[in-house]
Amino acid sequence: MANALQQLIRERLDRKGWSYGEVARRGGIPRSTVHHLATTERVVRMPQPATLEGLSKGLELSLDTVRRAAAEACGIHVYGPGSAPASDSEASHSADPEVDLLIASVQRLSADDRRHVAALVESLLGRSSRPAPEK
Repeated sequence: MANALQQLIRERLDRKGWSYGEVARRGGIPRSTVHHLATTERVVRMPQPATLEGLSKGLELSLDTVRRAAAEACGIHVYGPGSAPASDSEASHSADPEVDLLIASVQRLSADDRRHVAALVESLLGRSSRPAPEK
């Protein structure tokens, strides 16, 4: 079964009658990159932002659409507008791919690891609200 990014690329190529090379040329990325993303069963890590931008241009799709498909292909669910659970504060951060990745990655952690991450976040938030110690 094809992953979300493979499906997105294949559907777009079929619909437009494009080749990997044409998508690559249009997006300013190597043909081998387009071919790899279109044929790799399991994407191990999220493609670089420049690759996602090039693929977006080459496929004539929004960057958000391509980013979400790539994240899903990596086994990451990205929260944002139109996907639950999205509170007002989450929706306001959805344009930041680092926030999306952090939120999505936490789901893949064990319960024990999530508790450690939560403690770290609480510590960092508490530290940022306290005045800096005098030297």
